[in-house]
Amino acid sequence: MAHLSGHGRSLLLLLPEGVDDDVSPGNPVRVIKAFVDVLDVAAAGFARVRPKAAGRATIRPTS
Repeated sequence: MAHLSGHGRSLLLLLPEGVDDDVSPGNPVRVIKAFVDVLDVAAAGFARVRPKAAGRATIRPTS
């Protein structure tokens, strides 16, 4: 596996560390998030819905 380099210290972030802080409590997106959180995606037939306990998220290699 190739080495992954980090970001430069002078790189500015486009989003805050917690996007949740910028979403108001009455925003409709919170209803959508609550709905998605209760969906059983494994029962819907999606594979690999459980992330591994450690390490990077699994991705399918392109080559």
